[in-house]
Amino acid sequence: MNMKKILYAGSEVMPFAATGGLGDVLGSLPAAVKQKNPECDVRVVMPYYGQIKPEWRKKMTYVKHMMVPLAWRKLYCGIYSLEKDGVTFYFLDNEYYFRRSSLYGCFDDAERFAFFSVAVLELMSAVDFYPDVFHANDWQTALAVIKLKRSYTLIPEYFRIRAVYTIHNIEYQGVYEMGLLEDVFDLAGSDNMIVEYDGALNLTKGAVVCADYVTTVSPNYSKEIQTEAYGCGLQNILRQNKAKIGGIVNGIDLTYYNPENDPDLPFAYDAEDLTGKQKNKEAMQKKFGLDVDPDIPVIAMISRMASHKGFDLVLSVFNELMKSEVQFILLGTGDKAYEDFFKNIAKRYPGRASINLTYDRALSKLIYAGADIFLMPSKSEACGLSQMIASRYGTVPIVRETGGLYDTIKPYGFDGSGNGFTFTAYNAHDMLHVIREAELLYEDTDKWTELVQKVMKVDFSWNASAAEYISCYENLLNFKGRR
Repeated sequence: MNMKKILYAGSEVMPFAATGGLGDVLGSLPAAVKQKNPECDVRVVMPYYGQIKPEWRKKMTYVKHMMVPLAWRKLYCGIYSLEKDGVTFYFLDNEYYFRRSSLYGCFDDAERFAFFSVAVLELMSAVDFYPDVFHANDWQTALAVIKLKRSYTLIPEYFRIRAVYTIHNIEYQGVYEMGLLEDVFDLAGSDNMIVEYDGALNLTKGAVVCADYVTTVSPNYSKEIQTEAYGCGLQNILRQNKAKIGGIVNGIDLTYYNPENDPDLPFAYDAEDLTGKQKNKEAMQKKFGLDVDPDIPVIAMISRMASHKGFDLVLSVFNELMKSEVQFILLGTGDKAYEDFFKNIAKRYPGRASINLTYDRALSKLIYAGADIFLMPSKSEACGLSQMIASRYGTVPIVRETGGLYDTIKPYGFDGSGNGFTFTAYNAHDMLHVIREAELLYEDTDKWTELVQKVMKVDFSWNASAAEYISCYENLLNFKGRR
């Protein structure tokens, strides 16, 4: 069966409205799939948030409106669309649900995304677009997979649709009390066995059971989440369904992240001529209050400050780290305890440590370009994009071997193999040991330059990932064992 139509659904999409990696994926993957398979009709659907900027709204076309059935309610839903990079984007409008001050964290998120999930299925009928593959992402669209396979499959047009469900972060599963089964999620009593897990209603569990195939954002993460250490309580269900679970590494947008013509950088450069990188380092040191010194290695972290990002490791050996000739720069916000610690660090190491408790994409690019080493010691990391972005800008990553970090960064060998530095155990001194290895190599200018040039040339584009997704979709369509 030839794949002709794909519909992606997600709660956020770059550049329209996004908070993290999910938005990056849905902003890049559909276009990459379209580019590799031009004859395929690729479409994406997301909520019509109040946060979408006017310049995008002006480009949208009003398609029509529909009434969405959700249990005892019939709710208005406007449909808007625009085309970008050969992909059609739909925006589902209901001001009560989506004109909020934030994308998530509302008291009624369960109802908001129940509405969105059902509206996605109703959209197919409203615009007469029944995809060959429906690709849902994270718990906010899990209900669409469940209802597609539990009730909409009885409608002839929906019967042959294959459902793919991607888990971007297993920590967020859409867990609610069972009392919401019928009134909020519009599920029948017979669906109880599909969504019930550990005494609660678990939308991710239901989507895993119902989907034709389940993906995660890296092969290693797909294995990790089937263990007690990483499964966040859902490991038993994932192991029971392991035959239909696989991982595909995310990519990054090489046009947006491109040191050759990045408008956010004062100096352009490429792998063949790193002069601009050295100039960006000087500009970064000046801007962030570090002593201007081209010869001292700068270690950078750009991250949300959370325990699973490895900040407890950094805290426990930070003073020891600073005993050697290094500079440290941090960009990010998060847990108050970490923020307080780093505020004191800035006072203790003037000119050597720059702590910036904010987040700004333009500033992050200057740090990616200006730093020498990028530290990412995560306890867990589904895929990770920062290590790929750092590589693109010639900043050598140091990572812990977990999730997608394991899949994308291989340890440096003195024979020139590898594209970064890695450590295995979640241990602060193991981390410190590989930082010292990187510092030692940094002193050998020729070898360090070779490594920088090598990491800049690693292909972290969406091309390979898009090809894997297309293969996954085609295998599903040609497999007769499921529908």
